[in-house]
Amino acid sequence: MNYTLTINGKRRSVDVAPEMPLLWVLRNELGLVGSKFGCGMGVCGACTVHVDGQAQRSCSLPISDVGTAKIVTIEGVGATPVGQRLQKAWLDIDVAQCGYCQAGQIMSAAALLQQTPKPGHEDIVSGMSGNICRCATYDRIQKAILNAAGKMEAVDAA
Repeated sequence: MNYTLTINGKRRSVDVAPEMPLLWVLRNELGLVGSKFGCGMGVCGACTVHVDGQAQRSCSLPISDVGTAKIVTIEGVGATPVGQRLQKAWLDIDVAQCGYCQAGQIMSAAALLQQTPKPGHEDIVSGMSGNICRCATYDRIQKAILNAAGKMEAVDAA
């Protein structure tokens, strides 16, 4: 079936089976390989993208369910002010180790900051739940989110 998607502000057309997960459309059909395959069940977060501003697991979202939603991937999140602040904070805090989960982590963090611009610790824990980091960089991820939210002084004082 033919689908026209708005991805990172650009309209793209694909001809794929309706049950194909959005992740495979992005990676295999459109060459947007920043979102990663982790578990294939939507529980690890490595494949997280924004669908109409909401963090969604693209590995378990069939293309037929996307409809006319606007999709933002890790390749496009830097075009937003929140995405720019997060990317800078990720580098400033030196969050990534292996880096495999980081695209999904940043996408979930961006959705969190869009909803809750000045999150507290519990907001971050809740907003980032379901994003697994095998390198266990959770403390640095939380610090980077606080940094991007302009709350780094809270981390320095702790």
